[in-house]
Amino acid sequence: MNFDFLPKYLPYFNDGMIVTIFISAFVVLIGTLLGIVTALAKISKIAPLRWLANIYIEIFRGTPMLVQIMLGFGLMGSISLPTFQVGILQQDLGRLIPGIIVISLNSGAYMAEIVRAGIEAVPLGQKEAAYSLGIRPRQAMTTVILPQALRNILPAVGNEFVTIIKDSSLLYTIGVMEVFNGAQTVANLTYQTISPMIFVALYYFVVTFVVSRLLVLFEKKLGKGYAK
Repeated sequence: MNFDFLPKYLPYFNDGMIVTIFISAFVVLIGTLLGIVTALAKISKIAPLRWLANIYIEIFRGTPMLVQIMLGFGLMGSISLPTFQVGILQQDLGRLIPGIIVISLNSGAYMAEIVRAGIEAVPLGQKEAAYSLGIRPRQAMTTVILPQALRNILPAVGNEFVTIIKDSSLLYTIGVMEVFNGAQTVANLTYQTISPMIFVALYYFVVTFVVSRLLVLFEKKLGKGYAK
């Protein structure tokens, strides 16, 4: 193993990780919003909404993300969009946007089940108390039940963020210049394979480890604040 390439090619990893974090944060935000909407549709009393929600969840949970990315890019990648620079890496919006959309749809399917479980975990007494105060069911869901459910699922949302940081590496297959694609570029430029892959694996580990620890600290702080 030889890491002499790092002084010259480190920007490929650093700039790529910036793109990876951006993609992951965007995906988790969109995926969580999709998950909330889909979860509410799944527990709705309107049958067509339940059917649509179940179809969406089953399709995206039952097929590989890599296949979804390739199909999504095939359907959307023909749109010509501008490019921009993130440090040393050139980003093509015609590749980045389809990738974000597809991974967000995948994340939303998983988040829907997480949100549904969080809603169902809210004690029945909370619902009954809201109804007894004259709060309508829809208003009770948005002001009483859903806020408690979202607080309960925060750890799962954090875990989804860590998972997406790793899974976003699949976007290299459609040419998105994230950190793994940056490592691939370094491997091609230096004619080395093992060393750049080992370094990017360590980079992923450090970032996900730090993010995980920060999320644990945030959850503990939130728990203390809630206890008061």
